[in-house]
Formats: sequence, structure tokens, C-alpha cells
Amino acid sequence: MAELRAGDTAPDFDLPGNGGARLTLRQFRGHPFVLYFYPKDDTQGCTAEAVSFSEHKEAFAAAGASIVGISPDSPKRHDNFVKKYALGIPLAADEEKSVISAYGLWKEKSMYGRSYMGVERTTFLIDAEGVISRVWNKVKVKGHVEEVLEAVQALK
Repeated sequence: MAELRAGDTAPDFDLPGNGGARLTLRQFRGHPFVLYFYPKDDTQGCTAEAVSFSEHKEAFAAAGASIVGISPDSPKRHDNFVKKYALGIPLAADEEKSVISAYGLWKEKSMYGRSYMGVERTTFLIDAEGVISRVWNKVKVKGHVEEVLEAVQALK
């Protein structure tokens, strides 16, 4: 799968989410939204990122944007993760990795000399028409949410 870039149409999705919700690309049409992909619930970096997005949820809403996180975890794991950290953002479960793959983020990674397949932490800013405005690849969590918020605010 070729890497998605600004100007590309965001691939459609329809996934189960935490709390029994269904999350689709269509429901976010008409306003910008942040779609972020992360490897695994309840790990250090993923928790820090989800908590930071949750803490900034009101600022994103004031700028007219929603936030959705996607990982290969199950809806039940998402429910536990949301409850444990009082997260205020919806999380979608892509257990089949079909959406993760459609966005080109199921990649070979390595740690401690071992290769494995996993999700590359990436954030997309998608405009009101479903077109990708901005992509942050290989995200480092510290300061990331603030940078995304600035980009959302600049859309106005």
C-alpha cells in the first residue's frame, strides 16, 4: 500500500468502537477531524497519547474538530482502556487490520534486533470533505497533540 499524503482522499472506514458505538468516516463529514492510529491500548506511549488527546478534546471541539483513535485492540479492551484512564475520545477497534492496512500503517518494525509487524503511530488531519490535510508519520508523543491542535486551528 502506498503511503497516504496530504491531498489524498481518506480511505473509508466502519468499525466497532468503545461503548458499543460504530465509528465511520461518513459521520465525521462536514467538519475536520483527527484520526490517529496507535499500536496498543494501555502501553506507555499509547496511554500518554490518548490521555493528551482527551485533555485537549474541548480545544479541538472549539476549533470544530473531532478526534478518533484506531488500534487493532478489541472493543472490550478499548472499553477497559477508556474506563481506566477516563478517556473522553472514541476509540475504534480494527482487529482485522483492514483500515490500518488501507491507511498503509501495518508495517514491519524492529525492537531489540527482532522484526515484527505492527502499527506505525501516525496521525491524519482530515478536512470536512474527507481529504487528508496533513499527515504526521512515526509520531513522537511529547508535544504531538499540541502540534495537531495548532494545525486544526489553522484550518479556519
